[in-house]
Amino acid sequence: MAAPDHLFNLRNNFYLGAYQASINHSDLPNLSQDDAVERDCLVYRSYIALGSYQLVISEIDDSAATALQAVKLLALYLSSPDNKESTISSLKEWLADSAIGNNSTLRLIAGIIFTHEEDFNEALKHTNTGGTMDLHALNVQIFLKMHRSDYAERQLRIMQQIDEDHTLTQLANAWLNLSVGGSKIQEAYLIFQDFSEKYPMTGLILNGKAVCCMQMGQFDEAETLLLEALNKDTKDPETLANLVVCSLHLGKSSSRYLSQLKLSSPDHVLVKRTSFGEDSFERALASVA
Repeated sequence: MAAPDHLFNLRNNFYLGAYQASINHSDLPNLSQDDAVERDCLVYRSYIALGSYQLVISEIDDSAATALQAVKLLALYLSSPDNKESTISSLKEWLADSAIGNNSTLRLIAGIIFTHEEDFNEALKHTNTGGTMDLHALNVQIFLKMHRSDYAERQLRIMQQIDEDHTLTQLANAWLNLSVGGSKIQEAYLIFQDFSEKYPMTGLILNGKAVCCMQMGQFDEAETLLLEALNKDTKDPETLANLVVCSLHLGKSSSRYLSQLKLSSPDHVLVKRTSFGEDSFERALASVA
């Protein structure tokens, strides 16, 4: 008989974006040492998702387990542009260390950081062998960013063989369906709808449903969902980015959402593309003038 999974609810909250719930319900008794480390990783990654980088940096000391040190690296990387170079240098040193380089959390954090850097080949070097559902799910995301839905589908098949009902398997299925489009959009919507019926509503679930609605041309419904998500977190970059797109399709002004996005997430892909477009327009205007 399989041992009970003491971390199931904590993990599920984290995967679905209920970060504060992960933190609030993390006081779990009688955990093994490995489970305690995983619990702490999930809690600190929840703090990172909420933007509390300094708390993570200050609380994880040099004596902590490798997995926790890796999470601290992620907090350092995200906390300031000045830290990026030294953090990536430390990360590469750790990955090259035969004693700790194959730690699954370290490989996961490497994948997340190199994906942020848009160095997808480097990310896959450390994630592609898989080993955990988190790594397989990250592989799906990376392949979709590379516009390789065929490789993403292979990863999804592996996840389905391991556990078809796993929250990450369902999420990965929805991401792939959104990428493929067409009739698959309805399937993606049903996955997010199922989450919304089973679990407390989060920004991640609301954004998932909203993106499905936008792809189906239902922009009014998408706006309602996104405004509900904005009420939960006024600085969430995905909500703001989706509201920019949704507002444009509804013929409404998107400038306030774009301004908020520029302030809260200046490195967001939509901000970069908008800035590039504005610069190109200014150059074209100058050349005509």
